[in-house]
Amino acid sequence: MRLTAEETAILDGKRGAGAAKAMGILHSLGRIADAEEMVEVGSVQVSGVSYKNIGEYGLAFLEDWAAMGNKAVVPAFMNPGGADRTLWKRLGFSADFVKKQEQVVAALEALGIAPLLSCTPYHAGTTPRYGEHVAWAESSAVSYANSVLGARTNREGGPSAIAAALTGRTPKHTLHTDEGRKPTRIVTVRCKVPGIADVGAMGFQIGKAVSADKKGGVPYIRGVAAPEAPIRVTWLKALGAAMAASGAVGLYHVEGVTPEAMKHGDELKRGVQQKSEIESLDEGYAALGTGKGPVELVTLGCPHASRDDLVRILGILNGRKVKAPLWIAASQVVREKAEAEGLAEKLRACGAEIVADTCMVVAPLKDLGLRTLATDSAKAAFYLPSHHDMNVYFGSTEENVEAAVTGRWPGSAG
Repeated sequence: MRLTAEETAILDGKRGAGAAKAMGILHSLGRIADAEEMVEVGSVQVSGVSYKNIGEYGLAFLEDWAAMGNKAVVPAFMNPGGADRTLWKRLGFSADFVKKQEQVVAALEALGIAPLLSCTPYHAGTTPRYGEHVAWAESSAVSYANSVLGARTNREGGPSAIAAALTGRTPKHTLHTDEGRKPTRIVTVRCKVPGIADVGAMGFQIGKAVSADKKGGVPYIRGVAAPEAPIRVTWLKALGAAMAASGAVGLYHVEGVTPEAMKHGDELKRGVQQKSEIESLDEGYAALGTGKGPVELVTLGCPHASRDDLVRILGILNGRKVKAPLWIAASQVVREKAEAEGLAEKLRACGAEIVADTCMVVAPLKDLGLRTLATDSAKAAFYLPSHHDMNVYFGSTEENVEAAVTGRWPGSAG
């Protein structure tokens, strides 16, 4: 793997011990991936932020690296952590856990990484340009950046993302290359996919199908159109999040919708051998809906909600009060804007809470005594049973709001 003179100097320690460690990690990963060179990146998103996931050893790793003195040389920001930094006591998080979580955030801040604490940086002012190389880590953010924005990023691990932040580079391979962005499978959809849960169920099924394709799955999806605004962005991010969860998909093309499919559709489809069809969403709904009993928490905003999502949820509530807690995960930036315009207060009047800095997948939900959740997120419904041993009701946003208002899932015996 070729290094430039500047990259060699970084590796040799001439820019500091922390940067040398970073370049060593990237050089090794690049050689493993058969990359020929590095590529400069415009921004970095760092995962591995929740103390629940990284624990004491992960925290020590970050603090040791921060002590070496180097800081990010490109804009860099954190994925969600394990607790809302402002509302943690009201939501039931323990002081001991929050203290550890704050140590993780402090170590990353010492490395020059901003505490955005969101999986939707594109809702908070960080939107890569078409064709721009970035180094993002959270699976749904990677999918959105590649697929919807047309930027270029592989899914970075926590250490490699930090390394990219400290050097401004990442190895050039796979989704950073033209070849790596070609479809491996054409998927023809023959059923209606209007809602957020619908597209999540579809994404779950597509992810499972393309996970068997060589060199990772890149689906080219035909026969389905994304809805118009304001639900369009939410639909697209839900699609990517579901495929990333079930099939590690970092890039998808939708015919006539996503930018590369619109610009190069005929070229992308040419020569693709693997083909499959989706005639029903029943498989996805059956696999993702495991709920039973009363609903203890309704959790929306996975990936993190936009302002438009908050407005839509408020409209579905239509002034009704909730019986079961309703948490809507969003970035601090989105919550602050919602507070400023009175949207957050209207949601609170119905009993709903905008929860920032964390999400249901990386928070210590079991420690809060929760066992049965409801969500419209296929990603959350995929991970919660295995990560938290949770029962999960999965369905439309409307069904979730109804569950929050009544305390039971529509049509269930709970």
